[in-house]
Amino acid sequence: MTPAGLAGRPLYEPIAPLLARFTGGLPGVAELDALLFEHAPGAVSGSGRPIRFVPPPAELPAYEQHIDATGEVPTRADDWHDFFNALAWCVWPRSKAACNALHLTEQHSRLAAGLAGRGPRRDALTQFDECGVLVVSADPEISALLAAHAWEAAFWQRRARLLATTRFLVFGHASWDQLREPFFGLCAKAIHRVVDADWLALPLPARQAEADAWLATHLASPGQPFGKASLVPLPLLGIPGLTPASECADYYRDTRQFRPRRPSVL
Repeated sequence: MTPAGLAGRPLYEPIAPLLARFTGGLPGVAELDALLFEHAPGAVSGSGRPIRFVPPPAELPAYEQHIDATGEVPTRADDWHDFFNALAWCVWPRSKAACNALHLTEQHSRLAAGLAGRGPRRDALTQFDECGVLVVSADPEISALLAAHAWEAAFWQRRARLLATTRFLVFGHASWDQLREPFFGLCAKAIHRVVDADWLALPLPARQAEADAWLATHLASPGQPFGKASLVPLPLLGIPGLTPASECADYYRDTRQFRPRRPSVL
């Protein structure tokens, strides 16, 4: 499978025009740099260093700290995971920079407090960076049902409404990698957003740019500090069109994949 062969698949929409360019093997760092300069020339790290893709050094220092300090994103040759990370920088530049800045802010806060380890907030940031998805819906009920793990109600009983009103914008590069060969139980971590119906009518590039600006602001919002509670599980193979198995109601009753929401602990 070439990158271009993935361009028409569901959930690759944010990067489909970029994938379509590569009809052979994976591009090298020079091609990825040129792609970034074309699509997100202002992409910077959390501290404002211009982003560029480089081969990994022999001894890689702390990943997020290295990107923040230098703007260099270590990118392995012929590696799908790193290729998708580069494409994520192309279409989510503001949000990627926000994640990078939050990593460093949290690290400094923990050091100042005398706390060891990465901490739960950085773990949540990494989880979202790897397998995050922004779920944007013009139907508040659909959004609420998905957040409540009411999978059959959202994906099946209101299937037509979901398809008409809701978009699943993958942010996590690991999810794009996994979607090359989807497997039972494939799950992402979602942030839900309700919009006016006019948002759905935006041209795709404008919609993606607006989503990136919104997500970057949302991630960095001091009023809603980002953490594990910010993320909601989303079984990706429940989205209509991802697998033929989802064309019947019983599919959504398999709790091995479509788990009910855990009761709140008081």
